[in-house]
Amino acid sequence: MGRNRLEAFSDGVIAIIITIMVIEMKVPHGENMAALLPVLPVCLSYIMSFIYVGIYWNNHHNMLQASGKITGSILWANLHLLFWLSLFPFVTSWMGENHFATAPTELYGVVLFMAAIAYFILQQRIIAAGAPTLRRAIGRDWKGKVSPIFYFIGIISAQWSPTGAKLIYLGLAFLWLIPDRRIENLLVDSKE
Repeated sequence: MGRNRLEAFSDGVIAIIITIMVIEMKVPHGENMAALLPVLPVCLSYIMSFIYVGIYWNNHHNMLQASGKITGSILWANLHLLFWLSLFPFVTSWMGENHFATAPTELYGVVLFMAAIAYFILQQRIIAAGAPTLRRAIGRDWKGKVSPIFYFIGIISAQWSPTGAKLIYLGLAFLWLIPDRRIENLLVDSKE
């Protein structure tokens, strides 16, 4: 299988994930802005999840651009990542519908944690298949190493403070929103 087919399949799955998340949002009953208040937690959880799915889509795209051949282990690792991303609509809806209660916020953190682990596994499988540009671009990858630790802290802290956990998850999302040009820069340099 070529890289383009893997990327197209992944893009399709991610598009469906985003579509399901937005379909889960219920239209408020009422014609004024006050009608939005009851659905505000659902909207906020959707925004946070949309940002996360977007971050994964963007980084996944960049990582595949630096990949070499696509092996069977890469296909399985990619499916592993897509599995955890496919749980975003469920945990997003559950967390929003229950106003960021303890158990939904913990499970949201578990999905974030497992998606980060799955992404790391995919990254390592691509490097093992022969992707020297990706290996150089990743370097020490401090964000990739710190994120699962903080997701775990968020999961644990949700038992005492779901708001604290939510702030940890938001903080990590904003950390990843900062553009990381390592892969793009190396790909440009290798073409020159």
